[in-house]
Amino acid sequence: MSSLVLMVIGLAVFAFGYLVYSKYLANRVLKLDEAFVTPSHELNDGIDYVPTNKFILWGHHFTSVAGAAPIVGPAVAIIWGWLPAFLWVTIGTVFFAGMHDLGALWASQRNKGRSIGSLSARYIGKRGSYLFLVVIFLLLLMVVTAFAVVITGLLINTPSSVIPAWGAIVVAVLVGLAIYRAKWPLLPVTVVGVVTLYALIVVGDRVPVVLPENFLGIGPAAFWIIVLFVYGGLASLLPVWLLLQPRDYINGVQLFVGLALLYGAVLIGTLLGADATTIVAPMINTAVPEGTPSIFPLLFVTIACGAISGFHGIVSSGTSAKQLDKETDARFVGYFGAVGEGLLSLGTILAVAGGFGTLANWQEVYSAFGKGGVGAFVEGGGNLMEQGIGLPASLSATVLATMAVLFAATTMDTGMRLMRFVVQEAASSFNMRVNKYVATLLVVAIGAAMTFSQGLEGSGGMRIWPLFGTTNQLLASLTLSIIAIMLIRKRRNPLPALLPLAVVFVMSFWAAINQAFSFANPDNPDALLLVLDIIIIVSSIWVAIEAFIAMRKAQSAPPEADDEDVRLEAVREEV
Repeated sequence: MSSLVLMVIGLAVFAFGYLVYSKYLANRVLKLDEAFVTPSHELNDGIDYVPTNKFILWGHHFTSVAGAAPIVGPAVAIIWGWLPAFLWVTIGTVFFAGMHDLGALWASQRNKGRSIGSLSARYIGKRGSYLFLVVIFLLLLMVVTAFAVVITGLLINTPSSVIPAWGAIVVAVLVGLAIYRAKWPLLPVTVVGVVTLYALIVVGDRVPVVLPENFLGIGPAAFWIIVLFVYGGLASLLPVWLLLQPRDYINGVQLFVGLALLYGAVLIGTLLGADATTIVAPMINTAVPEGTPSIFPLLFVTIACGAISGFHGIVSSGTSAKQLDKETDARFVGYFGAVGEGLLSLGTILAVAGGFGTLANWQEVYSAFGKGGVGAFVEGGGNLMEQGIGLPASLSATVLATMAVLFAATTMDTGMRLMRFVVQEAASSFNMRVNKYVATLLVVAIGAAMTFSQGLEGSGGMRIWPLFGTTNQLLASLTLSIIAIMLIRKRRNPLPALLPLAVVFVMSFWAAINQAFSFANPDNPDALLLVLDIIIIVSSIWVAIEAFIAMRKAQSAPPEADDEDVRLEAVREEV
């Protein structure tokens, strides 16, 4: 089967999602109002609350939620065959992620830009909100520590990505100054920024940076991890307009250039009869390697970002909602942000399903569950681009590796910013005040301690990562429960939130229970992961029960007053 057929079908499904279904959600379910005064205008502080052009905000939102997960998940899950991965990516993006991301953005900006954890206190209750914050903090800790290790691995294994990865920070700051201080037009600034970034990629391909085994008294892995945590802490404190927004915006444009190259390679390569454009992976793999877990429920937690992800709700409510210029921009930022992730996941499937040329080569890579990942994407995508558009394999690998590094870095420092918010919100729940500098130091210290807990090579960063998939998806279902409660209180159709909520909660809870038995296996027990998994399971059950009770109360309560009255009520509560 040709990759071109799969690409066309996938693009058609995504087009339907944005052009048709997202309009229904925006106009009939959420009823976005252009006249609504968003938190970015009402609470504008020039640091976190900043009215932002929707294209720039889309870039920030998309690259913050994307990270390496839309690459890693599909590149691992294809071990069950390309069809299950393809169906979950396309259907999950259109009917699950779109509603989740857009809904979380809407819910937050209708409540002064509060995070989803803070909203849980308002709509579910304080008891549930404490547990909600525990789940959110653990999830963010997993993201920050694991992505520090993933980025470090890419910088070491693909040294050609070092210069463009760090050079992109300088480009972003200059772009931010050009747009917000010099007031230059967006289009020429965008063109110059993207061209400069790709020039850095060419330079990086020719001048790879390889650190010696002993650099400043430590190994290269420890050095990069320390640098990443220092950078992440500083970036989380800077005004969003100076680094976060412009860097993510340029990265978002860079992604679409990269996807255009990848999709263009599929089109041209098919016309040229390139081997890499023929899907060699099985449609449904009936000969999975020994030890591979069942596709149900693992598919639904292995592919998170690119289908649906609870982390998106944290970003939507934690940073993006504070920057919406107009409420109607939420459709483009939130829903199309989810579509952007779907496009990246679809590109990953195309790269790893056909990029290895033969079934034997594919089977060699996918010799066990957990194999593949970013490395398979870079290798398969590099082969595809070399055969399809003639881009040298080394340069293709640099383009894809840089894309992965930049996405993972944006997710890591956004995660640290969100962890800072969680620490401050948790402190305020106990009538304590923690300033942003103390909160950031605490976040950096906890993240670095976890990452180095098992040695200077950073293996501790992956220590609790096995819990990410289930925790992330359980959080997505809990976020959908808040959206559903709001819709019920407003007497609007809650089914677009309730249906994905039911599927995601059942699959992720099932996976969490399976993991608990695995961690308790007497032949290979893992006490830390078992305890954390039990905490997450109990917290999720508790919050789910509280949410169900809140839904029943919302059904029998009088219809909620119009949003302006609700907004005033929220202001009074805050005071």
